Amino acid sequence: MPRVPPLGAVDVDAVVFDLGGVLVDFGGVEPMRELSGIDSDDELWRRWLTCEHVRRFERGLCDPDEFAADLIKDWQLPISPDEFLDAFRGWPIGPLAGAMELVHDVRAATTTACLSNTNQAQWDASIERWSMHTLFDRAYLSFDLGMVKPDREIFEHALTDLDLSPQRVLYLDDNAINVEAARDVGLRAVRVIGVEQARAAVVAAGVLAA
Repeated sequence: MPRVPPLGAVDVDAVVFDLGGVLVDFGGVEPMRELSGIDSDDELWRRWLTCEHVRRFERGLCDPDEFAADLIKDWQLPISPDEFLDAFRGWPIGPLAGAMELVHDVRAATTTACLSNTNQAQWDASIERWSMHTLFDRAYLSFDLGMVKPDREIFEHALTDLDLSPQRVLYLDDNAINVEAARDVGLRAVRVIGVEQARAAVVAAGVLAA
């Protein structure tokens, strides 16, 4: 595993944000816990992020109807595909309080980007309408790229596009599996939940003043 320098030890030339759970209120965890019977958030995310149906959909390789039918069958969910999709499109609720202000502050200090597993259905129904993505210098969206976290290739793609060495990129994500994957590539990845923790990590890295 590449050595990741401690926060503040090396200048940060870009801050890359995950969206859901860091800057965006993602309301799908509790409904999926109830539907799936999985009690642990970490276990739910592990299964979601490694589920081939989710991975195909968030790489833009299948349509919503196919995704819903396959997911329901595989996970044995007690819901119809149409009911699931109606709820699924509304899972992203909106930017968390202070999220846009944080991105604005960071962008005034250094390059900003978002790197998010998302899909066309939720993007069209919710996320695109908030205009949060316009605050970033770069946006790396799984369904546009045909790549998903926690795969190594999506982090390497972002680094190549940013033209930066990994130790000069601060990456913030709320999922442990994604943070570990980013660290394996050498990024200075920190697990944060919500805007307050994200701002604290940016301050600790020396990007913003306390």
